[in-house]
Amino acid sequence: MNEPAPEGSTVPPELAELAAAHGVQCEYTDHDGRVQQVSASTIVAVLEALDVPASTPAAVVASLERSRDDEWRSMLPPAVVLREGTEVTVPVHVPDGAEATVWVELELSETPVMPASATPWRVAAPQQGTATGSFATVKGAKIPLRQADVYTEPRTVDSRKVGRATFVVPGDLPLGWHTLHAESGGQTAQAQLVVTPQRLELRKKIARKQAWGFMVQLYSVRSRDSWGMGDLADLGDLAWQTAHNGGADFVGVNPLHATEPVTPITPSPYLPTSRRFMSPLYIRVEDIRETAYLSAADRSLVEWAAEPVRELSEDAGPIDRDAVWEAKKAALEVVYTAPRSAARQTAFDEYVLAQGKGLIDFATWCAITEHLDGRDWPPELADPGAPGVTTLRNARSDRVQFYCWLQWVADEQLRAAHRAGTDAGMRLGVLKDLAVGSSPDGADAWADAAVLARGVSVGAPPDMYNQQGQNWSPRPWHPRALAKAGYAPYRDLLRTALRHCGALRIDHVLGLFRLWWIPGGARASAGTYVTYDHEALVGILCLEAHRAGVAIVGEDLGTFEPWIRDYLAERGILGTSVLLFERDAAGAPLAPEDYRSAALATVTTHDLPPTAGYLAGEHVDLRERLGLLTEEATVLRGRARAERESLVEALSRRGLTTFDPSERELVEGLHRYLRDTPSALVGVYLTDAVGERRAQNQPGTDTEYPNWKVPLADSAGAVVLLEDLFSNARLRSLVSVLNEE
Repeated sequence: MNEPAPEGSTVPPELAELAAAHGVQCEYTDHDGRVQQVSASTIVAVLEALDVPASTPAAVVASLERSRDDEWRSMLPPAVVLREGTEVTVPVHVPDGAEATVWVELELSETPVMPASATPWRVAAPQQGTATGSFATVKGAKIPLRQADVYTEPRTVDSRKVGRATFVVPGDLPLGWHTLHAESGGQTAQAQLVVTPQRLELRKKIARKQAWGFMVQLYSVRSRDSWGMGDLADLGDLAWQTAHNGGADFVGVNPLHATEPVTPITPSPYLPTSRRFMSPLYIRVEDIRETAYLSAADRSLVEWAAEPVRELSEDAGPIDRDAVWEAKKAALEVVYTAPRSAARQTAFDEYVLAQGKGLIDFATWCAITEHLDGRDWPPELADPGAPGVTTLRNARSDRVQFYCWLQWVADEQLRAAHRAGTDAGMRLGVLKDLAVGSSPDGADAWADAAVLARGVSVGAPPDMYNQQGQNWSPRPWHPRALAKAGYAPYRDLLRTALRHCGALRIDHVLGLFRLWWIPGGARASAGTYVTYDHEALVGILCLEAHRAGVAIVGEDLGTFEPWIRDYLAERGILGTSVLLFERDAAGAPLAPEDYRSAALATVTTHDLPPTAGYLAGEHVDLRERLGLLTEEATVLRGRARAERESLVEALSRRGLTTFDPSERELVEGLHRYLRDTPSALVGVYLTDAVGERRAQNQPGTDTEYPNWKVPLADSAGAVVLLEDLFSNARLRSLVSVLNEE
């Protein structure tokens, strides 16, 4: 249940109008279909986070007056995003009566030009007026725009009389990141103009036949060579094994985003320090080429570092990321100092150049975090442009280069893992996962502070599975600031996320339309939705995925407006169907033939216990033990039993199980059910394949449950190693079901 709005919290009309002008919702429909009113205090706090003064009635009136003329204060819009083949008009604001010239400069090349002064670890600042905003590029053709015969009454704005001219952007511009220019009376302006695909088309090899693959939490899938947690070498072996022995077409993994450079390590892959870069925890030290050429003494140092954590791979207890990182970091520092061949050094230098300022800022943040060693960040290090940051980056340049090198190594190993799957016959290879946000104290929050909202966090309103709501902690994109930045931070994030994979899952894709903002200090239920320019965000996602040749899966679960799924399907983005949640109008399990074809279908999710445990009601038992229930446990257990009975009935009526199936038969029957759907992709949680019953994550908890630390085990709690997967009878039986014609 949502928290009731406080007494006297009715939103005044002026505040409601101001909220609407800035995309802040004053009411929303909850998971039960009821309209919930948002308190005035929440509206005010969210507007303040958007840099819109609203703390007093006078401030509201002033902000409302300013918002009415806001677009007239700039010669050009902050950014223009359109679909290919679509002609649009752009307003250009100049002194009343003045003439304007407007043109588009086409993007011609994405190839970065190395400034002569740049070193492998210090990349020159972006040049002003470049097409990509990150590197100097070859200038493209200039296309003049014609002015439309549209008259708009001029306005007096800030004591200036301003006129509006309307220019037409033609519909035949090529896909890409172009630059819109305007000039009037010696004054100039420019803005990003992005042409995106109408639709992201699935590659033919994906579209012709349903594909299935395992969904895994990579850290939990360990081999005898692992250093206490699954890594990228294990991912490559898993991809090869499941393709070669099981006929799988993909392996989906949790977000592999960057963690802290020092302990303690945050275990949640959905609360990284950076979404753009990777966690070096996943590096296999022995697979770095230079490791093979270490001296005997240095090789011994690497082996000594590995010994205490390698044995943890067969430990059934919680995964100890801190111990793993301490061991790997020590070994990686040894390998880092080894000489690299000319070809390898050039490859490293080119990677650093290609990733640009974003990588340098991330590596600098890591070096500063390491240097401060738990102390508070002083004001002189508050952002990448601060003078103190430049001084410290230069003083610790070797550590900056070390953290750049870690990203290069991880990138190479991810590429090898993806190739192992595709070389073995997978149609997709690795299916990566992009988290909805990053830590409010992390590298992204530091480097991208200008385009993130302050004083609020992202989460979700109450629903049937999380009745107190959820606060996920990340800071949200500031919609206006992101547009003013030409969406460059978002684009750069996507370009890295789309590397070395065949598909990318967007966690909480509804966040491209609206996000649940929670004011600082408030409970998760006391938030509201803030809307985004979904046409821009989804369009840019389609453009970058098109260029990378990657399919997109949107996790479109939770509370949402029905039209959103239709919109995503229109743009060629796959949705997500979870069998346990899919019900028809009568509340019965949705028939297979009624599933969406443009979707990734799974039985369960990583936020629930594996299927066997869930159908035994263990999710209720766990939430009761942790004090998370807002309804009687007996009522919830009754619902769980009824849910299981309805699933058994649906399966048995189709001859997929008996009327009294065993646990294994029920799990296999549910996956047969999914294979009968038209869904393009079917994901199979590896935990279901080996009989695991423990949840990886219990939403609403922190230290109360070992979230994201549970190693892969069978129904008896015995660890299952990667080498033993295909000798597991239960897994082999499920794989045979998945390959039935």
